[in-house]
Amino acid sequence: MDILELADKIINGKRLCREDNTDFFASCDLEKLCTGADRIRKHYMGDRVDMCAVISGKGGRCPEDCKYCAQSVFNKTGCDVYDFIPEEEIVRACKEDEKEGIHRFSIVTAGKALTGDDFKKAVHAYKTMSKECNIGLCASMGFITKEQLEELKAAGVTYYHHNIETSESYFPKICTTHTFSDKLRTLKNVKETGLKICSGGIIGMGETLKDRISMAFSLAEAGADSIPVNILMPVKGTPLEAVETLSEPEILRTIAIFRYVNPDADIRVAAGRKFFTEGGKKAFMSGASAVITGNMVTTSGSTTVSMDKKMFGEIGRII
Repeated sequence: MDILELADKIINGKRLCREDNTDFFASCDLEKLCTGADRIRKHYMGDRVDMCAVISGKGGRCPEDCKYCAQSVFNKTGCDVYDFIPEEEIVRACKEDEKEGIHRFSIVTAGKALTGDDFKKAVHAYKTMSKECNIGLCASMGFITKEQLEELKAAGVTYYHHNIETSESYFPKICTTHTFSDKLRTLKNVKETGLKICSGGIIGMGETLKDRISMAFSLAEAGADSIPVNILMPVKGTPLEAVETLSEPEILRTIAIFRYVNPDADIRVAAGRKFFTEGGKKAFMSGASAVITGNMVTTSGSTTVSMDKKMFGEIGRII
């Protein structure tokens, strides 16, 4: 398979599907693969870069048993535990990110689903941000209902974030308290509500490259508009604390493959920036078009907004 020729075919409208033989992705020349992915990125996304930031609206005590997560009650990590934070704190952070030129802002909450008074507080905060800020709004609140998604949309939210985490076949090794089908059902509700889908996963949890390719196809089939690619940052006290971290070439290969499979989605570099050299510059020359900037939800970010802006300027990206 000529990987650059495949890139040109994708630019001209070809779409890879799950039934295709994609074994060549594992062995093709990495430099050519990344060059092709960047060519696809430039055609569909241009040179603009999409930056988003998040605030943790509620922390700890999550009843799900995800093996990577610092906030699960099944994992003894000593993470901070707190109830839904004050609206004033959320709006202040949103305004600060808007001043920095960030395009999108999201409240992220721990737990299976945000419900009751906490959800009402979130909706009110989004209504306030819609009135007082000029920034795209995203939400990440677990397995909420279709009716809740409608409420968020009415409050000004345009994207809903809900990661599928990994491939369907590997998922049971990562979580047993909910299913991959539960994830897909939520994404279907998001799409039917008219919100855009932000969904990706974590790589480096012991899965194979075939698992990552399968995840990329699941996201394409779900119609994901934004795909965060997180690199596992092993947390002490979780079952994955001793997992060997991926090399930068493995990460770049994955990002490039995600671009080939999802040519017109934002491939978003998320957690795990410390595993890249030069703040992840190579990732943005291998198919990535977007970033979560600043600090992550449960682990410290290794870059700042100003560092990202400088990097994007060096590679000719438009903020």
